[in-house]
Amino acid sequence: MDLGVHVIEPSGILDGTQTNAFRQQVNVALEKGIKVLLIDLKDITFVDSSGLGVLVACLKNARTAGAKMYVCSINDQIRMLFELTSMDRVFEIFEDRAAFDAAVVK
Repeated sequence: MDLGVHVIEPSGILDGTQTNAFRQQVNVALEKGIKVLLIDLKDITFVDSSGLGVLVACLKNARTAGAKMYVCSINDQIRMLFELTSMDRVFEIFEDRAAFDAAVVK
C-alpha cells in the first residue's frame, strides 16, 4: 500500500527568508493530494519564531487538506524551541527517518 509519503528536506536556517519557499513546497505537495508529509529537519541548523510559525501554518494546512504532517531529525536547538513553546506536544516528532518509517510506513 502506498501511503503517498512526501518528504521535504529544508536546509540551513528556517527563518523569515526561507518561510515562503518552504510554505510553497508544502502547499504544492498538498495540492497533489499527498496524505502523509514528513518534514525532515536534519539539514536545518536553526529555527527562529517565523520558522516555527510556518511549521505551525503548514501543519494546519495539512490537517485542512486531510493529510498528516510529521517532523523528524531535529537538533538540540530545535528540540529546545519546540519544548519551550509546547510544540513538542503539537507535532509528532521522530528521531530520524528510520524511526518514522518504522512507526508510520508499516
